[in-house]
Amino acid sequence: MTSRTCMSRLGVLLMVLTFLLTSLALPAAQAGMVGTQDYLAEQELDQQREAVLTVLQQAEVRQQLERWGVDPADAEERVESLTAEELEQLSERMDQMPAGAGLGSVVGAVVFVFLVLLITDLLGLTEVFPFTNPQR
Repeated sequence: MTSRTCMSRLGVLLMVLTFLLTSLALPAAQAGMVGTQDYLAEQELDQQREAVLTVLQQAEVRQQLERWGVDPADAEERVESLTAEELEQLSERMDQMPAGAGLGSVVGAVVFVFLVLLITDLLGLTEVFPFTNPQR
């Protein structure tokens, strides 16, 4: 065997091993059907999140949060990271408030957001308030 033949066989062997290892290392793509209920539930969560963020954009809410020492951007970030259950509770609370109740309903929503943030801070899930001692 010539050295050229030996080198080409070695090159082919290295390429085969490279392709084999590459194909084994990459996971196969998994396709699946998205059910209507799953899609609708995700859409509903997005709508609830948008409703809460809309409330947080109001000037009265921002002022109240700032009075409590909460950065409104931190509150919005926390709303983005709420679980489905927390978002559902918050949304239900907001739906129970009378429409057009004015500042009272806004303050009620702010108090509820404040309590959610405070509880998550105490549990060590967030770091919004500097005065809490998280349990980790």
